[in-house]
Amino acid sequence: MKKTIFAVSVALAFAPAYAAGAKTGKAVQPIVQEAPLRAHLAFLSSDLLEGRGTGQRGGDLTVSYLENQAMAVGLKAGNGNTYRQLVKIAGVKTDAAASSLRMEVNGVALPASFGKDWVYAPGDAQADHSFNAGLVFVGYGITAPEEGWDDYKGQDMKGKVIVMMVNDPMPTAEAPNRFGGKALTYYGRWTYKFEEAKRRGAAGALLIHTDASASYGYSVVQNSWDGVERFQLAQGTPGTALQGWLTNDTAAALFKAAGLDLDQLRAAAERKDFQPVALKAKLAGEMKAVVRNVEQFNVAGVVPGTDPKLKDEVVIYTAHWDHLGMQNSGGEAKADTIYNGAVDNASGSAALLAMAQEAVKAPAKRSQMFLWVAAEEQGLLGSAAYAEAPLWPLAKTAANLNLDSLNWIGVTRDIGTAGSERTDLGKMAEAAAKGMKMVIAPEKPDLSGGYFRSDHFSFAKAGVPAFSITSGGDYLGDKEKAEQMRASYRKKYHQVSDEYDPDWSMAGMTQMAQFALNLGRIVADAPKMPAWRAGDPFGKNR
Repeated sequence: MKKTIFAVSVALAFAPAYAAGAKTGKAVQPIVQEAPLRAHLAFLSSDLLEGRGTGQRGGDLTVSYLENQAMAVGLKAGNGNTYRQLVKIAGVKTDAAASSLRMEVNGVALPASFGKDWVYAPGDAQADHSFNAGLVFVGYGITAPEEGWDDYKGQDMKGKVIVMMVNDPMPTAEAPNRFGGKALTYYGRWTYKFEEAKRRGAAGALLIHTDASASYGYSVVQNSWDGVERFQLAQGTPGTALQGWLTNDTAAALFKAAGLDLDQLRAAAERKDFQPVALKAKLAGEMKAVVRNVEQFNVAGVVPGTDPKLKDEVVIYTAHWDHLGMQNSGGEAKADTIYNGAVDNASGSAALLAMAQEAVKAPAKRSQMFLWVAAEEQGLLGSAAYAEAPLWPLAKTAANLNLDSLNWIGVTRDIGTAGSERTDLGKMAEAAAKGMKMVIAPEKPDLSGGYFRSDHFSFAKAGVPAFSITSGGDYLGDKEKAEQMRASYRKKYHQVSDEYDPDWSMAGMTQMAQFALNLGRIVADAPKMPAWRAGDPFGKNR
């Protein structure tokens, strides 16, 4: 009882009358309640839902729960007369034993073992592929007009397999801010590399791994590709026929056999005048994979707007409902095989339900959509599917505010809004924080490209102002204990130990949910939709 009273009092203390300067009239002030948030969190992360895995029974049960709860709180169906949006997904697993794929130089196959030296899989959800394609090194594989950068130099890559580095060009003394300086831009993400290869008509793309450029060891790549079913969208635009990674040693051996020095080419690729280099080598043979089709669903509910004109525009709140489901590692029996994902991301999904329960009581001028997306853990697939086939026109989507892994520790004086500064959402977030007597957490260089790794990014790529609201770090109360609790979660992330604890104070989660709802209300009642900062590469898609 004491916990509930404390959480509600915190919500009341931090909740403004919608927004700074907004006219509320006699409308009811929407205050996110702790009790429903806790109840939804406890159920969504329970063993009954088996970790909410993609393509698993627990995922199906989760969708059923979310759509019925959306109906219960009074949300209107977001897709005609249904709350569901179909997301067609392909499960792909490379059959290395049945494949004969090889890299050849002068007809001689380079010694390379699948898993140990390289990994590959189809990017188009097709089970069988034959290759006899030349290999071309394209440096970073980046085309960035705003940076005056083009690694392809107009050369035809159709039917080729391109080899490239991850990350983006390093800053120099003469150009300390190129490609975001120390921060990673989207051009440095491996997902961008594969996408650009497809746009160039390439038959495939192989990325050269180094610990420094990828920000993780090759074992991470190996564990995600070797003997593992990978998921990709089976709708919309497919990827290249082949996608994969080479270890640095394997790449160096390939280039040496082709009479080239990889380190020299790396150095050349740091300059704008770099030209693609055709290797005297090719990719040949058969690639086999096991492919299955899976139907998953996004869940969408709407609070219609009140303004005759602005109601045709929408603010979208998102959270991914999936986690890792039930898994057996290496076929070994384990005491616990359920990856419950309490913080990641039953917390965000529960928060959206609690927010929606209050939003329906006081509609805003613009409409508000609450969207639970599928298969985030498989590569933002649910949000990507939504962006390709939106339920609301993207041109009339004012903003996307995403919640992923909420603050389970306690109330903070600050709130994380990294990425909001790219658009007018930054100033709006400052207003929302001020209304809750909070401040925006200090901005840090985005060294690992965090902005590009959560569901809001699917919207940003499509031109919708978007970011993820994250926890602050300036905790009230016992700071040392709070930091210890925060550090402890690193060991629980994507582990079976990410479980709900009934002793948690929900005040931090309630605070974040309240901030999201307040910010959404500011956007929903503003005279104009937020705009991108001049020159931002995603703004051109608006």
